[in-house]
Amino acid sequence: QVQLIEAGGGLVQAGGSRRLSCAASGGTINNAARGWDRQAPGKEREAAAAINWSGVTRYKADAVQGRFTISRDGSKHTVYLQMNSLDPDATAVYYCAAAPPYKWLLDLLNPNQYPYWGQGTQVTVSK
Repeated sequence: QVQLIEAGGGLVQAGGSRRLSCAASGGTINNAARGWDRQAPGKEREAAAAINWSGVTRYKADAVQGRFTISRDGSKHTVYLQMNSLDPDATAVYYCAAAPPYKWLLDLLNPNQYPYWGQGTQVTVSK
């Protein structure tokens, strides 16, 4: 059973940075695509960033491009989301996701391809 546990959320001032982490256990998760989605208050959940097992990354345009960086550690069990130059629009619950191991995803940012999800971590950016 794959389990994903996010950490690193909290309150940050506008212009600041925050790094989220997502630790995975169970299954051969080191060979799975991983992603981060977010849900802002009153809005639908949206994809933010994703990375496949070979290190290819994708980012949601406009909102995060150039300011967010997704990466994974050497063991590939933990994925990070480095968020810089944060503004209040980034306030959201951030969810970590994992795809089935060894599955090649045609669209890394499509949340329907990720069956495993964490509980989410709240990031609040103050003005």
